[in-house]
Amino acid sequence: MSVAAYLDIAKKPNDLLTRDFFHLSPASLDVKTKADNGVTFTARGKSSPKDGSISGALEAKYSDKSGIALTQSWSTSNAIDTKFELPPLIPNLTSYVATNFIPSSGSTNAKLSLTYKQPLFQSNAVIDLLKGPTFTTNFSCGKAGVIAGGEVSYDVPGGRVTNYAAGLGYGAGNFAVALTAVNKLSIISAAYYTQATPVVEVGAKATLDTKSTSQVNVELGAKYTIDATTSAKVKISNTGLVSLGYLQTIHPGVKLGLGAAVDTQRLAEPAHKLGFSFSFEA
Repeated sequence: MSVAAYLDIAKKPNDLLTRDFFHLSPASLDVKTKADNGVTFTARGKSSPKDGSISGALEAKYSDKSGIALTQSWSTSNAIDTKFELPPLIPNLTSYVATNFIPSSGSTNAKLSLTYKQPLFQSNAVIDLLKGPTFTTNFSCGKAGVIAGGEVSYDVPGGRVTNYAAGLGYGAGNFAVALTAVNKLSIISAAYYTQATPVVEVGAKATLDTKSTSQVNVELGAKYTIDATTSAKVKISNTGLVSLGYLQTIHPGVKLGLGAAVDTQRLAEPAHKLGFSFSFEA
């Protein structure tokens, strides 16, 4: 088993504070089915909180035992995305090519991703083949629960570094902490997660943008697992925003999510949000 990826250094607190809150879209629907030949079809749709418009996408994925996988989707914005996953070229190396094509404008994009894993080390490189080219590479290494990593973006024609970031984390059992600095180390975040009891998880995150403000933004969240099929979450920020999330498996393969966000600083204004999500898988 490899060390966690650089982007997952703060995964546990980030998941607790961002996933399964359903107020960002008034309504969303996911339907996933699998045909007898192994092709997986997914239909996604959601409404916009701004104007109520509906956006969505249809996706199909085929994979075989050799490691080859092809995923293609077509969205309501008339964008065609294709992802072609290749079998390992050498041991511990995985790769894929992802393309995006917009027929109405003729815009095309293509990226190559390479990921190499070892028990104590993991690295990923994403090369934008048509724009620049540019590439972003990151790495992580760790042992005994400690993990450190960094990321660099480089513009080949311009011969310059366009972005860089770093992260440091520690995890042991039901406890994890992480310190990250992104956007040329200008946005610094410290995050904490613990599973306080078998049914209660708690986490917090403090973020400082050194370029725009001297104020630290703080989020505190908790998750309560009611039973094997039901959980509830709450998140509170120092700006007075309270977010609530409820997720229940109402039938095998069928999930219902409910969400709300209340701006306690503007209780008398229409600043609050409600949302729900249905997910079907067969």
